Amino acid sequence: MSEALLVQEAGAATAAAPASGARQFWQRLRAQRAAAVAAAVVLLLFLAALGAPLLAALAGQDPDTYHPDLVDSAAGGVPIGSFGGIGADHWLGVEPQTGRDLFARIVYGARVSLGVAVAATVLQVAIGVAVGLAAALGRRWVDQILSRITDINVALPLMVIALALLAIVPASFPRPVLIALVIGGINWAGTSKIVRAQALALKSLDFVEAARLAGRGRWSIARRELLPSLAAPVITYAALLFPVNITVEAALSFLGVGIKPPTPSWGQMLTEADTWYQSAPTYLLLPAGLLFVTVLALTVLGEGVRTALDPRAASRLRVGTGRKARRERTKEQAA
Repeated sequence: MSEALLVQEAGAATAAAPASGARQFWQRLRAQRAAAVAAAVVLLLFLAALGAPLLAALAGQDPDTYHPDLVDSAAGGVPIGSFGGIGADHWLGVEPQTGRDLFARIVYGARVSLGVAVAATVLQVAIGVAVGLAAALGRRWVDQILSRITDINVALPLMVIALALLAIVPASFPRPVLIALVIGGINWAGTSKIVRAQALALKSLDFVEAARLAGRGRWSIARRELLPSLAAPVITYAALLFPVNITVEAALSFLGVGIKPPTPSWGQMLTEADTWYQSAPTYLLLPAGLLFVTVLALTVLGEGVRTALDPRAASRLRVGTGRKARRERTKEQAA
């Protein structure tokens, strides 16, 4: 999706947001069945990540204990039993070579993967909003400098720079924190462009002019007048950034510069599973399937949030929008 399209959609969301409250937003979101299902899936994933110690304890396992008796050392460490050693004690089987419980590593890996994506998204939004507002409200030379910095940031290859930074930072630095800082510190330009464009449009509106004539400073105006109006486009863009950040973290771990063993993450598990896709396919399919479901659910939820914030925009979803949602949009457009 191009930056111009994101700015256009964010602008429409900004215009629609003041006219609707939180109740209308939730009603529109619930009316989209696909978005509601996606929200339920995302909620379950976050609950599993937060409750990873409890879930592992219920299974009677932990992510770091080795079980060498559960793998066939003569066959190279292939799990003993059907479907990767699935049984009453190991609900999703065990890891090849080590025999570590896969269920425990999956739920602990969800904590790392989702936590990195959340932290990176929050950092991206914070930097983008700060830079965008500073460019829109500052003097002309400030706007020009910050805009050029943003343009340079857009042109930077995220994966190449992330690979270089993660390779030179000492191993003693906490890897999840480092990955979140790298992703968030590099990939904030899209948020900045959206915030700058909308802040410039809002500056000419009557309520901002009234605040300026009342003698309030530019940062007071930004905090009390602009930021509430910018909430809709920023939330919309953050909802689209989140699945991207999960994919980036998984890709970095898959390339060997992300989360390091023994800390589990879905991307790091995929790195180790690439040699076991024939002898132990569940070891590859489980993290890959969870990544697919998570990214899909977050993408559908982000589309639902975009449509709920801007009821005049047609949803790009073809499944789960339903007649009820279409009737509701028709009524709102007529009103």
